[in-house]
Amino acid sequence: MLLAILGLLAGLGLEALVLYFLLNLLQESGAVKENYLGREIPVSAGISFPLVTLGAYLIYGIAGSYDWGFHIFLMGIMSISFLGFIDDMLGKRDVTGFKGHFKALFKGRLTTGGLKALAGGLIAFYLALNNPSAINNISVGEIILDTLIIALFTNLLNLLDLRPGRAIKGFLFFLLLIAILGLGDIDWLLLAPLLGAVLYYLLIDLRAGAMMGDAGSNVLGLTLGYLCVISLGLLPRLFILLGLLTMHWYTEKYSLSQTIEKVKVLKLLDELGRG
Repeated sequence: MLLAILGLLAGLGLEALVLYFLLNLLQESGAVKENYLGREIPVSAGISFPLVTLGAYLIYGIAGSYDWGFHIFLMGIMSISFLGFIDDMLGKRDVTGFKGHFKALFKGRLTTGGLKALAGGLIAFYLALNNPSAINNISVGEIILDTLIIALFTNLLNLLDLRPGRAIKGFLFFLLLIAILGLGDIDWLLLAPLLGAVLYYLLIDLRAGAMMGDAGSNVLGLTLGYLCVISLGLLPRLFILLGLLTMHWYTEKYSLSQTIEKVKVLKLLDELGRG
């Protein structure tokens, strides 16, 4: 636990250092977009998350406490962040939703969202197939289940990232839910550096100082899915999958932002801390 606390603090400190340089780089490079208030701010700041996690894991290694199973997670968040960065930089918003991207694909047009869905699915499958907690005792059905959980969680956090702080609040809520379902048996050592980075970034996010973009929200979603896979039993994972399918069905038909505006409790939580 002491080392996990060190990992959390390392994540906080490294995120502050990385963002100090990264936000200026994004601004000077023209990597900016208008936010919901019409203000141009740096986008794709979430690429800091895998970089910070890597840096903290190096500290683990120096301390002689690096778990080689972390390789799988690190590969996953770096890959999914890269796909998100491509979508942030090159993506157009003329096609939205799973249906829209796959319709375009069937017509011979690959959108950045379609690329992210296809490659993201492969990354989810790779993580599910190489689950270090059950690598020698996992069925085909469980691999499919885990792939869906990782892929759907990744997309859900992307859907939440429409207002400052919303995706991170969603991340923290679902993380708490997973910890409860797992009776606290979470690999905190694996999670701590990213959690520290996210908590520091939340301060900037709430002030609308930058957008994490898909490069960041993808990392948060994949992390939640991966934690489910390595921490929860079969029944909790089935419960999680049912919830994810329901939420995706809802967001295909209704606006998530409009729903939050109409429900007072959700609106209060959504605006909490926002400057």
